[in-house]
Amino acid sequence: MNAYQSRHVLLLAVAFEGGLIGVAALLGWALGRPSLELIRPSWTALMVGVTATAPLVLVMLWCVRSNWAPMRRLMNEIDQVIAPLFARSPFIDLIVVAVLAGLGEELLFRGVIQPFLSGFAGTALALLMTSLLFGLLHLVTPTYALIAAIFGLYLGGLMISTGEILVPITAHALYDMVALGLLRERGRRGHLKDQSLGREGDGNDSTDTPQ
Repeated sequence: MNAYQSRHVLLLAVAFEGGLIGVAALLGWALGRPSLELIRPSWTALMVGVTATAPLVLVMLWCVRSNWAPMRRLMNEIDQVIAPLFARSPFIDLIVVAVLAGLGEELLFRGVIQPFLSGFAGTALALLMTSLLFGLLHLVTPTYALIAAIFGLYLGGLMISTGEILVPITAHALYDMVALGLLRERGRRGHLKDQSLGREGDGNDSTDTPQ
């Protein structure tokens, strides 16, 4: 993938994640649950969010190293399809995408949908339903959607236990920064490996050509 294509993918990601902020604002207004007003900046909520990122990163590292067959298939698909999209991306661009994802997805799911559902389904069922919807948003593969749904349970639990949406926003954004950075490095390694194999292939072709 060339630099232009990579930039185009990032712009699409920014547009999508940024658009979710608008969707959350409009849906929150329609349901009488203004999502943007939920953000109450505080150092305590920020630090709790930073600390809460650790379990998410640990799960991600387990996924990367796991020998579980569905996980290996998922990682292979990520290396082949998703990682190359970010191989040429400056890290600042990945930070922008991660911050927008943390804001947009958390404002929509934990700020609007989860509390709305809890009004008639109860806290536990609303958490489960919201997490399933969150998983469906990330339906790259069934395994990826399952992991996203589990992450949704965790992030929704943070919202319930702390009452501060800044906590899941921070954890989500920081996790995405780490995950996107890892994707970029895997994409770069894959690109270098392909180049190396290409050079070896050229060398072998020239050797095998009859003189």
